[in-house]
Amino acid sequence: MVQPLLTVLLLLVWPAAAADDVPRLDPDLPHYRPTQGLTGTLTAVGSDTMLVLQTLVAEEFRRIHPRVTIEIEGKGSSTAPPALLENTAQIANMSRRITGGEADAFVERFGYQPVRFEVALDTVGVFVHSDNPISSLTVAQVDAIFSRTLRCGGERSLTVWGQLGLGGDWERAPISLYGRNAASGTYGYFRTHAMCRGDYKDTVKEQPGSASVVQGVENDLYGIGYSGIGYATAGVRAVPIARNEASPPIAASWENAANGRYPFARFLEIYVNKSPERSFDPLVREYLRFLLSAEGQQVVIRAGFHPLDAATVNRQLARLDE
Repeated sequence: MVQPLLTVLLLLVWPAAAADDVPRLDPDLPHYRPTQGLTGTLTAVGSDTMLVLQTLVAEEFRRIHPRVTIEIEGKGSSTAPPALLENTAQIANMSRRITGGEADAFVERFGYQPVRFEVALDTVGVFVHSDNPISSLTVAQVDAIFSRTLRCGGERSLTVWGQLGLGGDWERAPISLYGRNAASGTYGYFRTHAMCRGDYKDTVKEQPGSASVVQGVENDLYGIGYSGIGYATAGVRAVPIARNEASPPIAASWENAANGRYPFARFLEIYVNKSPERSFDPLVREYLRFLLSAEGQQVVIRAGFHPLDAATVNRQLARLDE
């Protein structure tokens, strides 16, 4: 079962969404109708970003199905494909798409592709200390802050806040960098979308989890870091991001994730091992049915993420009936 102490600790670093940016459920989302008498053990492995989401979903699912045990591990998206490959997990949580190499290894062993489900929307926020006066950043500036390769169009590396127009005590203050380690899907996503597949600076302080990134920035006046938006706290602020100097800065809100305006928006995904010749495992199918329901998407909101619309949910549910 989900460990109560783990849940308490996670909730301490996962506050509710701000009142002025609470996502709304699509009224056309299907409601969950539980199958009776469900039993068994479900193991979910992978994304740290999705750890609290999975914990909250598991708790609600077990409230409905008390004879089900759910075990959750969130050490990073790169741990999900091997767990699925070795049959040590039925649910592979990933905050990025599976790579070609990871998919090829799965196909080589089983002869078919893993089945992918989109279960929530996320925005990767670029966080600064709440007292930092910076108003916005462009993608090229974000790249010049975090990368040493400048592949997004920046002309020089940005190392002090004065290079971004801040004065006073900020003018010569060094930009202190916080990020994830290479096991993280967010690390790979940010490298692809915010750094144009460039290389991180050696000065990025790599953290084992999303909460650690935010905590680092919260305790460092001159800090900046990236994380899934749900880990935001009162001590940090997500900076609006412009795609280029000619574009307006876009806030990392749920609306801008849904409409595609925010440049660092992504789906959170689940991969499962399902042979084309067999039906879905009943426990896996029921778990996904719950997560892809109005009740499950309400838990997505509680976890700080953005819910799916009915059209996207229906596309996912169709895969359960294939």
